[in-house]
Amino acid sequence: MKNFQLITIIVFIALAVFGVLVFSGAIPIGNNKKAGSLGTVVLWGTAKNSVMAPILEEFNNANSTFIVKYEQKSADSFDQDLLEALAAGAGPDMFFLPSSLAFHYANKIFAIPYQSYPLASFKNNFAGAGEVFLTSKGILAFPLSIDPLMMYYNRSMLDSNGVIYPPAFWDDLTGIVPKLTKKDDSNKIIKSAIALGHFSNINYAKNVLATLFMQAGNEIITEKDGTFSSSLNTLNQKYQKYNLASILKFYTAFADPNQDFYSWNKSFSNSSDVFSKEDLALYFGYASELEFLVNKNPNQNFAVASFPQIKDANFKLTGANVTGISLLSSSKNFNTAFTAASLMATGDFASKFAIALGVAPARRDLLKIKPADAYYPIFYDSALYARSWLDPSPVDTDNIFRNMIDKVLSNNMTVENAISDANSKLNLLLLK
Repeated sequence: MKNFQLITIIVFIALAVFGVLVFSGAIPIGNNKKAGSLGTVVLWGTAKNSVMAPILEEFNNANSTFIVKYEQKSADSFDQDLLEALAAGAGPDMFFLPSSLAFHYANKIFAIPYQSYPLASFKNNFAGAGEVFLTSKGILAFPLSIDPLMMYYNRSMLDSNGVIYPPAFWDDLTGIVPKLTKKDDSNKIIKSAIALGHFSNINYAKNVLATLFMQAGNEIITEKDGTFSSSLNTLNQKYQKYNLASILKFYTAFADPNQDFYSWNKSFSNSSDVFSKEDLALYFGYASELEFLVNKNPNQNFAVASFPQIKDANFKLTGANVTGISLLSSSKNFNTAFTAASLMATGDFASKFAIALGVAPARRDLLKIKPADAYYPIFYDSALYARSWLDPSPVDTDNIFRNMIDKVLSNNMTVENAISDANSKLNLLLLK
């Protein structure tokens, strides 16, 4: 039995080494074998067939020794579809892995060992946001694209209130929020400067708050020797200028009527709707939302800026959704799948995939080549300092962050106790 396990490991590593050699170009693919000789591999994802068809056709034509067949799946049923397919022995060979589900699928993925693809090479080739796919056991996915968290702003609202530039730092909000937040005679907010403070009616509230935590140097999830744990811990942080408690207090201040920053409450509808109705000056959303926002109100005079930073910090950071390509350990054509995934991550496919989705590529060399566009250059700049985190369960962590915010706003918990409660629940979630 031990010999069999050893042989299996050696075979996997040999295949990984082969893939890396292909990856680097040391082994040429495509000219020395007849068309389709390496077989067909199946790729699953939630991107539309209409988006994938042209770039995948071009990829297959350029690599004629194998065929990658794409199958579009619904995001709502992807997990169930995959589990049922695997149980029936008919699952895909590889799939597009969003960073938010990397933890969830980790036990079904072939983790590429660092002996085959060194950590230094990974960091040299891919921007930091791609490191969400790194674990002590290996690489869960080759990063393809980065969708950074941005700040969209209504130019007309800023201009009419004498605000020259959108805030580059959180401190800049001090003078901006009172200018941009408008109230009626009954003190009801009718136009808001910024959507912060609550959870339920703010798009990506969890992601925004998590980004604030990470900007202050606080990781959300950490790993040591294969064990994952929450870093939402207020212990030993009381002497830090920007500890977790101060950040949560800052965030909830925007929903507190007694604070100078008060600009948002539960009477508002979804933050993206309010922004498109031109009743919200600053909106935090992803680069991929650009087309949606333009179509929602074609007459709106808005622009995009980088996510605000902590002044005098020694690094810049924004949140991001990252998409990679992963290999299922159950693949029946692992060698070809590894070769295809490697070439997708390192060839023209990665660039075209990112552009088709309206986001930035994950490869550093591609981030140097900025499209001549009003928006993409800042998307690419933000992607370079973007970061993500290993979310154990997006639905459950939504509830954890929601409760953390709501308990502070309702005065049921202090900010310290709310963070401690969230930390405990995150740790329990990581044990499941």
